[in-house]
Amino acid sequence: MSENVIELVDVKRYFVVGEFVVKALDGVTVSITKGEFTSIMGPSGSGKSTLMNLIGALDTPTSGNVRIDGEETAGMKEKELATLRNRKVGFVFQQFNLLGKLTALENVMTPLLYGGVPSKERKNLARKTLERVGLSDRMDHRPNELSGGQKQRVAIARALVNNPSIILADEPTGALDSKTGSQIMDLFEELNGEGRTVVFVTHDLTLGERCHRMIRIRDGRIEE
Repeated sequence: MSENVIELVDVKRYFVVGEFVVKALDGVTVSITKGEFTSIMGPSGSGKSTLMNLIGALDTPTSGNVRIDGEETAGMKEKELATLRNRKVGFVFQQFNLLGKLTALENVMTPLLYGGVPSKERKNLARKTLERVGLSDRMDHRPNELSGGQKQRVAIARALVNNPSIILADEPTGALDSKTGSQIMDLFEELNGEGRTVVFVTHDLTLGERCHRMIRIRDGRIEE
């Protein structure tokens, strides 16, 4: 039997803007099983970023149920959500979100620091993870000394270092040229081939079609 690592049941997420209610998500039901490589696609304003925030425990629903690796997020306090994120979800963003004053190694060690991992173990795990993404010769470089593709590999290593159940990538190739973007997609495919669940948010159809499954969202509802 397939094991769901992400489950949303009749999820609504509304925002009040002045006198208006914005229905960012309006009754979404979707599940993603362990080991899937899934793209979430939709135009600007479709609700895909809101959906990503709920999957990543960055937000909670107005109503409905969201379960991340079996844990219900509705009603969780921010500290509980932060703990869930750190244990279960690895994030990769379009603009890398690396800390400029830290080396690649120190950037990858950061999630382990929040998780209370001892210093020596943090360094060893970060080194192994950077080696995994092909950056064994760039560990002591700061972000301004790295290419765009290298920065994104550091970001992927940082997402992997806690061995999360889910890798959540939000337009991770959007700031890269097409050749480098394709190489980063190759890396995501390798990680998925190792059994990791990867959710890839994009509006690039070419990249979306490289995933095994595509979820299309429009006007806050699942289109197909």
